[in-house]
Amino acid sequence: MKAAAALARGARPTLVYHTLRELIVRGQLAPGSRIVETDVASKLRVSRTPVRGALQRLQQEGYIVDAPSLQQSRPTVAPMTHEDALELFSIVAEIEGLAARYAAALDDAARTKLAAVLTATNTKLERASRARQPKHDLLYELDEAFHRGYVTAAAGPRLRALHDVVKPQAERYERLYVSLLSRGIAPSVSEHQAIIRAIRVGDADAAQRAVQTNWRNAADRLGKVITTFGERGQW
Repeated sequence: MKAAAALARGARPTLVYHTLRELIVRGQLAPGSRIVETDVASKLRVSRTPVRGALQRLQQEGYIVDAPSLQQSRPTVAPMTHEDALELFSIVAEIEGLAARYAAALDDAARTKLAAVLTATNTKLERASRARQPKHDLLYELDEAFHRGYVTAAAGPRLRALHDVVKPQAERYERLYVSLLSRGIAPSVSEHQAIIRAIRVGDADAAQRAVQTNWRNAADRLGKVITTFGERGQW
């Protein structure tokens, strides 16, 4: 495994962290599953020290919790709950809303260029959603690319750092439930158009509100799915 080979050449907690986080975000480490320190160290060909550091960081960021009702600490992939999803989506709404506000404050040329890029991405998303058998991974990637477009274009380093910490946690929900959320793409595309319009004309207040509305509605759609199909990884 390429990742294991890279880690073997010079392991660092950060590299172990990113490897484990990616597995969690993509659902390859399922919600509620136990993470055994020695097993991780063996699979990644590292000592337990960087694994321990990575697990501590993942726990601080909410990806991992200690299994309840056990005398000894047993790191477990955090369950995916309605309450947690609402909190994460609300935080992302504020971060990305601020980024959209900054995007609307760019000069005319930059706004026009950004609006064109966002429109192209949103058009691809709409077309992909109309496919007879929509590719769920593609729908996710296009939606992610849309939001990343204005964040990358306008957010400062601190805001991007906050975004990089929180957004992958929301991504867990989007990826796991994407097949059930695909019916919500049409309203999301329309909400994206409102974001584009506000950025294009330089209306910072409207751009921020449009992003917040998009994420609030996404949280509502996700909440209905979780209520119907259940939470993941609860004990």
